[in-house]
Amino acid sequence: MAKNLHTLSVHPGSQTEHFRKGQGRGTGNGKTAGRGQKGQGAHSHTKKRDFEGGQMPLIRRIPKFGFKNFSRSEYSPVNIEVLNRFEDGTEVTPTLLISTGVVKDAKDGIKILGRGQLERKLTVKAHAFSKSASAAITAAGGTAEVIK
Repeated sequence: MAKNLHTLSVHPGSQTEHFRKGQGRGTGNGKTAGRGQKGQGAHSHTKKRDFEGGQMPLIRRIPKFGFKNFSRSEYSPVNIEVLNRFEDGTEVTPTLLISTGVVKDAKDGIKILGRGQLERKLTVKAHAFSKSASAAITAAGGTAEVIK
């Protein structure tokens, strides 16, 4: 039988009324308000969210990996095969690479990498070059200049 919204009912026992504790002895839940006499459970401020009864907490048990150097430089890579879109004699700078859409975000700088063949004579100015990239640029008759 399919249930419709107008035929739905609440299961008995699934809803309980809110009960205000600590409202005097006559309520049956006065004084200690159902927490017992003394001890850890009787105090409101002793257990932290991640307390595990004294055993080593999970966050301290699991292994931590790696090291993140916060002062490292992260470069945006550009391969030399992409530089063939520019005309001979062009001065390729980071602003030109961003304006033409080769690089979306320059991050801490642009690094030219050596994948592919370079068929143009270009003056390439970037923040870093790989050895193969600078060798390929000079072999094509261009120059590779490191900028700060």
